[in-house]
Amino acid sequence: MTQARADKIAGIARDIPLQTAILGEDHGALAIVGWGSTFGPIHQAVRIAREEGIDVAHIHVRYMCPFPRNLGDLLKDYNRVIVPEMNNGQLVRLLRAENLIPAEGVSNVTGKPFKVREILEAIRGES
Repeated sequence: MTQARADKIAGIARDIPLQTAILGEDHGALAIVGWGSTFGPIHQAVRIAREEGIDVAHIHVRYMCPFPRNLGDLLKDYNRVIVPEMNNGQLVRLLRAENLIPAEGVSNVTGKPFKVREILEAIRGES
C-alpha cells in the first residue's frame, strides 16, 4: 500500500507543468531557485545582475511534492545553483537529495524579507 501511494504521488508529476526559467536562459553559469515569498527580491536581483552582464537565471518552483518532472535535468544545466530561503534550508536539502546537485543555500530566518542587495551579494559571490 505504501508503494501504491508513492506511485500515485509520482504520477501527479505528469500533470504538473514543466519547470522553466522565468528570467534568463535554461542553462548557464548560475541559477537562483526560489519559491513563495522570495519571488520579488530574487527576480529584481537577477534582473540587475543580468544588466551587469552576469550569466544568471531565476527559477521559481511552484510545485513541491512532487517537483516538476524536469526540474532535476533543468538544474543540472547550470554550473551553480543558489537557493535563497526564508527558513533553515528545507528546499535546498530537498533539491540536493532528489537531484544530486550541489545547490548552495542562503537562509534568512530574521522574520524580515530578503533584501535585493542580499541576493545580489550571493550572485556576485560577495557573501
